[in-house]
Amino acid sequence: MNASERGHPPAAVAWSVWGLAALLYLIGFYQRVAPAVMTDRLMQEFAIGASELGNLSAFYFYSYVAMQIPTGILADRWGPRRLLTAGAAVAAIGTAIFACSPDFWWASAGRLLIGASVAVAFVSMLKLATHWFAARQFALASGMALTFGVVGGVIAGVPLRMLIETWGWRPVMGVSAALTGLLSLAIWLRVRDDPRDLAHASHAPAASAGGQHGSILRGMAEVLSYRNIWILLIAPIGVAGAVLTFAGLWGVPYLRQVHGLETRSAAAITSLLLIAWAIGGPLLGTLSERLGRRRPLYVWTTAAALAGWLLIIFAPLPLWLLIVALLFTGLFSGNLIIGFAFAKESVPTRLVGTAAGICNMGPLLGGMLLQPAVGWLLDRHWRGATAAGARLYDASAYQAAFSLMAACIVVSLCLLPFARETGGRQTG
Repeated sequence: MNASERGHPPAAVAWSVWGLAALLYLIGFYQRVAPAVMTDRLMQEFAIGASELGNLSAFYFYSYVAMQIPTGILADRWGPRRLLTAGAAVAAIGTAIFACSPDFWWASAGRLLIGASVAVAFVSMLKLATHWFAARQFALASGMALTFGVVGGVIAGVPLRMLIETWGWRPVMGVSAALTGLLSLAIWLRVRDDPRDLAHASHAPAASAGGQHGSILRGMAEVLSYRNIWILLIAPIGVAGAVLTFAGLWGVPYLRQVHGLETRSAAAITSLLLIAWAIGGPLLGTLSERLGRRRPLYVWTTAAALAGWLLIIFAPLPLWLLIVALLFTGLFSGNLIIGFAFAKESVPTRLVGTAAGICNMGPLLGGMLLQPAVGWLLDRHWRGATAAGARLYDASAYQAAFSLMAACIVVSLCLLPFARETGGRQTG
């Protein structure tokens, strides 16, 4: 029985193939935000301040961002299976190096390897979704990808802090390395690039499933010739970057030092921001599918996210209202899922992997630029207070530093109205 006779793969098969890629993305997100609950331990261990800590965390983003364009091209040319297997293996090695690091530079090298390796996960997931799911399910799959990532972020909150308090951060990272290595083996055994490899019909158009590709540079140039790609690359720098900066590094020390919370409670609150972000992704992605338009919803949700951050940064909110504002802001910041569907529809199907790689740089550029920049501003406003070898920052220092996040979202809001509406239809 040939593939056309068997029809498309059963949902359970499709989701299991995609789900293993999603697990690597979960691990990548876990690694992305893990430093938030160990800021005090890392500052003490390596004798560093906020600027150095921001850079240590951002080493993940430096390599992640640098890998996005190569990853998109390789996803188009070599396929997700090999990329995901190698990515998980290298992530395991990087995590082991971080766990055993004797100094700041070895720790940075481990973070650099982790970022470069898990960078293959998201683009590969989008590529798999194009082949294993119907086009109408692409926004849902993109939203579910964010959900998987945020689950990793939640695990890196209170659960990770509890494990660190019990066993120490080095043993916990060592176990993380071992689990990532096991995932590499599972991906190689189970994941396939296209349903045809398991004798099912593919959802990908025949032209994109045939494996014919032009010059790498010509493909990049063609993708970058679309105005939407530039806009959809820059817009998430502010919106997603603010979430990654707050939940991924500076939110926990802010809640501890300004609002007087202990670390577990602060981690729980930043996890709520990530959970709201995860819920907002599929909700807003599905809503944009039903509306049949991308741009208006993207613009209005970006404005809502900006309003939320302005309240959080500048308004003297009681703790309960601060939590509500974070939930509101996280929900509307999930609009980056609209951007991924928007970008996919803005280029021909054969260039989807490259376009996804370029546009996925946006959120990570936000973390890469804002985490160390916020740390630098915190050090600029530091008044000399310390506790157990770690620097303490007051409310005015955090307000000055977090203002940079709001400024970046203003730039996003100014750019989005210039994007060309796709109407939910794929470019020919």
